[in-house]
Amino acid sequence: MKDFILKRMAAIILPFICVYGFYVILHGHVSPGGSFAGGIIVGLSLIAYSTIYGIAKGRAKLPEKVLVWTESYGTLWYGLMGMVGIVKGVPFLANKLAGVNLGNPGTLSSGGLISLIGFGVGIRVASTMVTLFFTMMEE
Repeated sequence: MKDFILKRMAAIILPFICVYGFYVILHGHVSPGGSFAGGIIVGLSLIAYSTIYGIAKGRAKLPEKVLVWTESYGTLWYGLMGMVGIVKGVPFLANKLAGVNLGNPGTLSSGGLISLIGFGVGIRVASTMVTLFFTMMEE
């Protein structure tokens, strides 16, 4: 039972860190933070898991196939959200001009598609961080 206390504390704390990262991603347009900062938090929580429990368990939680999928589809999601404006005949990522409801200021939906765009970027950043970590650990 090497590092028993560290593993038990990580099991308690890391899920909260991951949830906080998603909170920062989704609320980035109404509070400090954003998709990049939230993606870094989520990625670092997964890297901490791999560091504490071992690279083999980290790879079992996030196999390379999942990481490639999230990197690809995070970028695709960003592109699709931007295409809403082009489909409506306005510039790329133009929420207001495309007629997207911007909601009430200060709420989660107040930025139109910004929180959804941020979700794609945050997932992409998190998966890239974890992929870079696993790649460096292989060397």
